[in-house]
Amino acid sequence: MMDGFVFVDEVVSGIRWDAKYATWDNFTGKPVDGYLANRVVGTRALCTALERAQELAASRGFGLLLWDGYRPQRAVDCFLLWSQQPEDGRTKSRHYPNIARAEMFEKGYVAARSGHSRGSTVDLTLYELATGELVPMGGDHDLMDPVSHHGARGITSVEARNRQHLRSVMETCGFSAYECEWWHYTLDDEPYPDTYFDFPIA
Repeated sequence: MMDGFVFVDEVVSGIRWDAKYATWDNFTGKPVDGYLANRVVGTRALCTALERAQELAASRGFGLLLWDGYRPQRAVDCFLLWSQQPEDGRTKSRHYPNIARAEMFEKGYVAARSGHSRGSTVDLTLYELATGELVPMGGDHDLMDPVSHHGARGITSVEARNRQHLRSVMETCGFSAYECEWWHYTLDDEPYPDTYFDFPIA
């Protein structure tokens, strides 16, 4: 582990996670290069802000579930190579139903230089503390479609309100939203704004 980075769950007590790119449940359909363990890593600054976010969410009856944090550059490179392969249809209907693989980069859903690789960006959602159930958000993680944009049409009022709950929590605690993905937030005062790391998550 690089200095300044930690496993988020070791610092933010009680946070839930499901590191999608360490599993078969992601848009590539298999574990991604650099994700050797189902853990979420981030900078210490990220964790400090997530502690505040978790406390604020809890005051509103929610918990935080993380899907991704720090992302090795080799994983991003893997995404680029995957996008150039012939379409096999295995994950298309769930993750990119209305675009071609290569368009993921053109439309801003995947970046060749990802903020995740700087260590202070997270993908996350809310769950109900009372039940443990994920709240409806009008689409799952990595649904690369306009319905995932903030302010999207075609979602219910409950889903829109839940997205706003998440955005309010994260922005209050020092994060900025990404307009194309309701689940994606970057720490405003990130400690490594110009550095893209490539150590594996292990």
